[in-house]
Amino acid sequence: MRTADRLTKIPPYLFMTLRNKINEARARGVDVISLAIGDPVDPTPQRVIDRLCEAAQDPANHRYPTDEEWGMLAFREAVARWYGRRLGVTLDPRKEVVALIGSKEGCHHFALGVIDPGDLVLVTDPGYPGYRPSIWFAGAEPYAVPMREANNYLVDFSEIPSDVAKRARAFYLNYPNNPTGAVATRAFLDDLAAFARDNDIVVCYDNPYAELVFGVERLSFLAATGAREVGVELNSLSKPYNMTGWRIGMACGNPDVVKAIATSKANTDSGVFNAVQYAGIEALDHCDDFIGHMIEVYRRRREKTLAVLSDLGWPGEAPPGTFYLWVRVPEGYTSATFCEFLFERCAVVAAPGAAYGQFGEGYVRFSLTVEDARLDEALQRMRGQLPRQKF
Repeated sequence: MRTADRLTKIPPYLFMTLRNKINEARARGVDVISLAIGDPVDPTPQRVIDRLCEAAQDPANHRYPTDEEWGMLAFREAVARWYGRRLGVTLDPRKEVVALIGSKEGCHHFALGVIDPGDLVLVTDPGYPGYRPSIWFAGAEPYAVPMREANNYLVDFSEIPSDVAKRARAFYLNYPNNPTGAVATRAFLDDLAAFARDNDIVVCYDNPYAELVFGVERLSFLAATGAREVGVELNSLSKPYNMTGWRIGMACGNPDVVKAIATSKANTDSGVFNAVQYAGIEALDHCDDFIGHMIEVYRRRREKTLAVLSDLGWPGEAPPGTFYLWVRVPEGYTSATFCEFLFERCAVVAAPGAAYGQFGEGYVRFSLTVEDARLDEALQRMRGQLPRQKF
C-alpha cells in the first residue's frame, strides 16, 4: 500500500506527540502536569452551553447546516457586530465573513483557495506548526521569515530578500503571537498591508488570541490601511470563550479570498452544526464580561509563574499577549533537552521552542491554561527540583 508523497514532508503534529507522551507516562502511574498545550480547562460560559442545548432540541438543526459553505447568516451577522464592537472593524456579513470549523481549518482552506502548486509562501518562524502542512498540502513551499526577540518578535520586512518577496504568493502570520506572546502595533499592521500590496502577496492573518492582551490595545489586521485589499483575518471562539472543542471560527476580509475559502469548504465539508452556530451567536453577543474574567485569571497565573521563574534565575518579563510564556532555556540545554530535563525532574511538560521553527531553538513555551491548583503544584515541583539556572 502506497500513500501520498506529500505526507513525507509533514512531521508528527507537535500537540499529538505531546499528548501521546503524557498519556504513556500517566499509564505508568506518573502524575504528569502539562503546561504544553493551549487548551483552556476553564468551562465555556453557561449561557452558551444552555443555548446549544436549546438549539440541539430543534429537529430543524439536525439537518445539514444552513448556508453550509458560508455559515448561517445570523452567525455571520453576529461576527460583524462583534468585530465592530470589539475591534472597530466594519464587515459586510454577506460578502466578507465565512464561518469556519475553527481557525485551523481556515488556514487549510486559505491555502487550497489561494495557493497554487509551486508557489512560495512566507511563514513566520517561530510560528504555529499548523501553517506549514497547509502550505505543503497545496503543493507550495514555505519560506521561513525570522521573528527575533531583539525586535519584539515583530517581522522585519527588510530581512525578506526582494526576490523572495516578489516570488511569494501568500504570507501566514499571527499576532498576538503563538508561541512568543508578542503583540503587533498599528504601525506594524500598516507596514504589513503596504508590504503585501507592493509585492502582490495575499495575507493570511491568524488572530485567535485577539482578545488575550494585557495592557495593550486589541487590534485587527483589517483595521490597517489597505488591509482588506490584500488579505483576510482568521479568528476563533476557542480562546476568548474557552470553546476549543466546539470548533467554530471565522474568516473575514477581502471578498474574493473569503469566497475562495467558502468554495474550498463547499467541496470539503458541510459546515458547522447549526446548534453550535447558535451557541456562537450567544457568545459573541452576550459574553464580553466573560472575556474580562478570563484575562484576569490568566494575569494572576502569569504573575505567580513569573515569580517562580524569577526565583529560579530566569530573566525577562511577561509578553503582552496570549496565555503563553516564552522563555529561554538555561545554559547547556537545547529546547528539547531542557523539556526532557523538566519532565524527568518534575513530571511537568513544556513545549520545545524548536518545534515552532529553527528560530525557536533555545526557548520553551509554558501554557497557563491548567487549573490553578495544578499550576501551583507544577510550580512547587519546579521550586523543589530545579536548581537556580544560568543563562
